[in-house]
Amino acid sequence: MNHQHEEALLNSWQERQEFAEKMQPLLGKLHRDSAVEITLYGRPLLGANSIDIIKAHRSVRLHTGEKLRLRESWPLLDVMSRMKLAPAQIDLGKLAYNYHYGDAAKGRDVETYLRDELADILDRDDDHAPQDVVLYGFGRIGRLLARLLIERHGKNNKLRLRAIVVRGGKEGDLEKRASLLRRDSVHGPFNGSITIDHERNALKANGAYIQVIYANSPAEVDYQQYGINNAIVIDNTGMWRDRDGLSQHLQSKGAKKVLLTAPGKGDIKNIVHGVNHADIEATDYILSAASCTTNAITPVLKALDEHYGIENGHVETVHSYTNDQNLIDNFHKAERRGRAAPLNMVITETGAAKAVAKAYPKLAGKLTGNAIRVPTPNVSLAILNLNLGKGTDRDEINEFLRKTALFSDLQHQIDYTASTELVSSDLVGSRFASVVDSQATIVAGDRATLYVWYDNEFGYSCQVMRVVQDMAGQPVPTFPASKKVG
Repeated sequence: MNHQHEEALLNSWQERQEFAEKMQPLLGKLHRDSAVEITLYGRPLLGANSIDIIKAHRSVRLHTGEKLRLRESWPLLDVMSRMKLAPAQIDLGKLAYNYHYGDAAKGRDVETYLRDELADILDRDDDHAPQDVVLYGFGRIGRLLARLLIERHGKNNKLRLRAIVVRGGKEGDLEKRASLLRRDSVHGPFNGSITIDHERNALKANGAYIQVIYANSPAEVDYQQYGINNAIVIDNTGMWRDRDGLSQHLQSKGAKKVLLTAPGKGDIKNIVHGVNHADIEATDYILSAASCTTNAITPVLKALDEHYGIENGHVETVHSYTNDQNLIDNFHKAERRGRAAPLNMVITETGAAKAVAKAYPKLAGKLTGNAIRVPTPNVSLAILNLNLGKGTDRDEINEFLRKTALFSDLQHQIDYTASTELVSSDLVGSRFASVVDSQATIVAGDRATLYVWYDNEFGYSCQVMRVVQDMAGQPVPTFPASKKVG
């Protein structure tokens, strides 16, 4: 490589860095002032550093075959930052690509193009009232939900984390709770500042004031004494899964609705966002967000069934160990789960295959399922062995799933990778319900085997947040709008 080429390479990199650094404050401004979240071909840019922004732009070529340069997306972001926009999720990458390489521009300048594309949220006031949210329980899912709620904290974000309810109350408890939120062995450090208010039993995190309430049951809690009203209570303890048990939350003063972060029993609606969230009604006071595995597999199964038809199939989940297992051999009421989780692969059962039908009834009775718990702390894999209604081939089914992940109504649930080097730890922190591993796809006529990864903690928590937004009557529109994939 000659000196001239080296110099050009360095100048190109420096240009990208400069544009990325210019983008960072605008991404923050859009979020703070308008509750607008910017993505780039599905990759979230909220809180991204300059290298993350550059890498996100580089990934566009994998989807389009063409580069998207930062100098091409910058003018669109610059114009958007000066617009009055209602809350939304806007894919800057797709808008910029369509403007520069598609036929979307049609002679329009950037501002006219964006005013047309974003007309539904342009110059609109967000008249939603702030929604109080309470976390009942503060375990793995509870703390990740806290992170997700806090990262969105701002004057125009209408979901407000007001309190967490935990057992305990002994000396040093607040410090322990703060430390567990501040540091996480799997997901890394909390992105921000956390301080403790001992006098009022509260945590302060990135401008959010979070009351810590000690109680052994919902009957002991009066949220109104803390100024909390009409709250959505997210029960992530799993102690109650039926309507009678969860109804206890509605007896607490200041609570209005309950969302369970586990499969609900009886007549409770199990919601997998992207699949059956339209079933949420204003009169639904108790809902379930189903399980992590159900959220991972149902969107992919729905897409495949609608396009190919699914005659029947088997789902095997290779699942990271959880708190329900023992670190070393000890008594456990369930078979095999008493054996040491970090040392063994443990065959166990899963209800996820049957639970799919609660969110997508067309597959009722068509799926069987089982699970193997493995010695990893997070990220799981679902293997879908399916008999389809018509024949296909590997390339065709992969291309269908790639387009589904990019452009369909399931684009927030399904991600897609063509990497030949991907392993489970690469997907820690994925905000998608599932990630289709296209390189592992096997197809023989009307038989298909698909490998679907999922961050069973963080990806699931993102799905829970989407359900909370709909329960609050605050769904977030996506731009550009999705399109039918076929």
